[in-house]
Amino acid sequence: MPGERPAALSSRAPRWAAPEPTTPSETECPERKYTPCDAGKERLFALRDHLGIDRTVIVQATCHGADNSAMLDAVRASGGRARGVATVRPDVTDTELRALDAAGVRGVRFNFVSRLVDASPKDALRTIARRIAPLGWHVLLYFESADLPELEDFFTSLPTPLVVDHMGRPDVTKPVDGPEFARFLRFTDRGDVWVKVSCPERLSVTGPAVLDGEREPYADVVPFSRRVVEEFGDRVLWGTDWPHPNPTGHMPDDGLLVDQVRRIAVTEEQRHLLLVDNPARLYWPGDR
Repeated sequence: MPGERPAALSSRAPRWAAPEPTTPSETECPERKYTPCDAGKERLFALRDHLGIDRTVIVQATCHGADNSAMLDAVRASGGRARGVATVRPDVTDTELRALDAAGVRGVRFNFVSRLVDASPKDALRTIARRIAPLGWHVLLYFESADLPELEDFFTSLPTPLVVDHMGRPDVTKPVDGPEFARFLRFTDRGDVWVKVSCPERLSVTGPAVLDGEREPYADVVPFSRRVVEEFGDRVLWGTDWPHPNPTGHMPDDGLLVDQVRRIAVTEEQRHLLLVDNPARLYWPGDR
């Protein structure tokens, strides 16, 4: 996209080698509600190899709307090493859903963050969830913790597995043992709910930013991520959120985000579930 900044690769390789085949469950192919960066599939695959990651899950960015062409192009070009999460409208046909499934799509994304969407998409999600349930797909949800009391009964009524982006965006200035995060943990425990322990750079208040070789970033987010990994080890996922669209602070170093995994999944068993077994179950179930 001429005139727009390119998405950079990590400034360095991670110090820690992830287990194989590691699969980050979150990279985005961006376009509009915000101005996207130039982040084509070649850059994505180069970053994947640079970080020592085997497979990727490419999530349709909010700014693309329901035009999944860029995401599908990247998934098809991956040689089987990527899966996709799409955005679809309620009038999508069964033929179109089957074509997405054949291309490697395994879920749909819905955004409930009010600053990124014009209206709550409850009706559309209810319709689409019924349509995709026979395919075995999941629903990826993006919402903020303050909105969970209003949304959780609706979410748990859906007939599909749920994957929650960024731990439901907790307020990390509040105690990890406090009532707000406890509610999120109870919600996760109610059904087939998976959680991405991702995007500490979007959640952190204290920092420090992942820049200039900082080795222990995002200390205020670590207790929340670690609690989720400890309590729901077989339903946690991790991702970089590359190319970090619409950043509000700094551009994180992806190599340091990989190194962050050791701080939130502290045992080898936890890391293997987070990076290998869990994404394989959700996105490559036929390969097991």
